Amino acid sequence: MELEISPVDGSDRFAIVVAEWNRSITEKLLAGALGTLQANSVSPEAVDVAWVPGAWEIPLVAQRLAQSRQYAALITLGAVIRGETTHDEHINRGVSLALVEIALSNDLPVLFGVLTCNSMEQAIHRSGGNVGNKGSECAEAALKMVGLLKNIA
Repeated sequence: MELEISPVDGSDRFAIVVAEWNRSITEKLLAGALGTLQANSVSPEAVDVAWVPGAWEIPLVAQRLAQSRQYAALITLGAVIRGETTHDEHINRGVSLALVEIALSNDLPVLFGVLTCNSMEQAIHRSGGNVGNKGSECAEAALKMVGLLKNIA
């Protein structure tokens, strides 16, 4: 038997945690996510956006939002761009491991829209450029996960 994906309904709320660091990129990710949610009948009033200083701060706010039990899914958005040191690797590993733990411990879809790019050019391409918009893709995945989980006891 194949489980179906139900459409979201008016009671479904979404939260987006977005990093201010690399804001020229993250604003585009946020616009993509919001546009996709609206295009799929999620009202702007059903979406809460929390800005955090950087990607490292995303998990704590995501955890608090998840624990509130107010949301059908969380979307996390950020842009970590490789520099001259390995700093980006530590940020990316810590954030990704924390977010999967938050999702599993709260039985909640937590979508990973934190770009992990080698250059600003790659980030531009992934935030609405020729590779698409990862914020929009995360919103699509959030909608599908919410709809799928409604059909799993």
